[in-house]
Amino acid sequence: MAQEVLIVDDEADIRTQIAGILEDEGYQARVAASGEEALEAVASRLPSLVILDVWLAGSAYDGIQLLELLKRDHPALQIVMISGHGTVDMAVNATKKGAYDFIAKPFQTDVLLHTIERALDDIKLKRENEALKTLTGGAEAELVGSSTALQEIRRSIERVAPTDSRVMITGPSGVGKSAVARLIHKRSNRADGPFIVLNCASLDEENFESALFGREPAAGEPRMVGVLEQAHMGTLLLDEVADMPDPIQGKIVRVLHSQRFQRVGGGNWVDVNVRVLASSNRDLQDAMKAGLFREDLYYRLNVVPLVIAPLADRRDDIPALAEHLIRRSATAKGRAPTPLTPDAVTALQAHDWPGNVWELANVAERLLLSASSDAPVQADAVVRAIGEDGADVLRWERAQEVMNQPLREAREDFEREYLLFHLTRFGGNISRTAEFVEMDRAALHRKLKGLGVQNVMRSAKE
Repeated sequence: MAQEVLIVDDEADIRTQIAGILEDEGYQARVAASGEEALEAVASRLPSLVILDVWLAGSAYDGIQLLELLKRDHPALQIVMISGHGTVDMAVNATKKGAYDFIAKPFQTDVLLHTIERALDDIKLKRENEALKTLTGGAEAELVGSSTALQEIRRSIERVAPTDSRVMITGPSGVGKSAVARLIHKRSNRADGPFIVLNCASLDEENFESALFGREPAAGEPRMVGVLEQAHMGTLLLDEVADMPDPIQGKIVRVLHSQRFQRVGGGNWVDVNVRVLASSNRDLQDAMKAGLFREDLYYRLNVVPLVIAPLADRRDDIPALAEHLIRRSATAKGRAPTPLTPDAVTALQAHDWPGNVWELANVAERLLLSASSDAPVQADAVVRAIGEDGADVLRWERAQEVMNQPLREAREDFEREYLLFHLTRFGGNISRTAEFVEMDRAALHRKLKGLGVQNVMRSAKE
């Protein structure tokens, strides 16, 4: 998707020249001949970048004054100054007041394009850094693991990302829904545009409307740009959308239909081009039945459903994910990553991880901090790192019952639970389970059948 540049210059031929250059390079261009027109253009929709002439003949504001006004109301807006009478002092003054760069006329086309590209890359990097802060515990730019469930999610992302369809991502807290949304954006045609996240659970109704739609200036305060406008030509993730207040649900339905809205306190329409993704850790069907979530909003958002399985259902992802999280934590702390022993990996896979990837990330950091030099992490360290639930990680809850059984029954119960654990650990893969327990695959099939574990056999992956 093309990014939008506003060109502000009092000379029509300069506006036309720059607009033609940018459009040939795939950008969208808007133009303004004066400071007043520029302010109106920015008020109608915030551009990705502004090219601003220092001298604006017949305007109420010169370029430097307009620069100050724009940076006051939109500090993150990138502005490139141009002038046919530029001096070093003028360039220094402009950059001190917030301009990204200063280009003298007549300019070379490649210099202008390179400056614009650098400015937009700088915006993108800042946005990505801010967005990554919301992915605590997640795998930022990738989904780590090789389970069947995760491979299917990857295939779904590759299919849906280029389509611009809306996607509803559901699953328990901490499974990586935001990471999936970011991957959809990165694989889409909007990858060069912004990826904006609105946490619906963190706002009350009054603040929600301003955060979503923005707010016109009032009582000396600058204009507030809402997330819909920030996400123009990019992607907006409505995180935990089930917590959106009911009155806002009705308004967002209209926006999804028309791609236009009015800021709070304003009367002008703002037109945007935004792909909307949504996520939820709640059952939205139940929420609809309870009257807590609008059906029309659900069906507009749930064009393509993606369900992310909890970590307990894809335990074969845990070894690679744990190593990834330990390496990431080690890099952030300037330390060498700590290796895991096979027993430690087994202990990690035995835990149910109610907090999913977030919980595993916390445990990985504890393991790194508690490790001595480069000694491998042992199973007892995993138990301690998991905390109050850790004592049960490698304990069998039926142990007391089995101890009171005859040897043959006790042995069968133990074998059943042992094989079920390792089948689950390896995602139902018979071959990998047989290799680990050191049995022939056909013998394992017979053993499972003899223990009455036919359901696992039918769903097992070869």
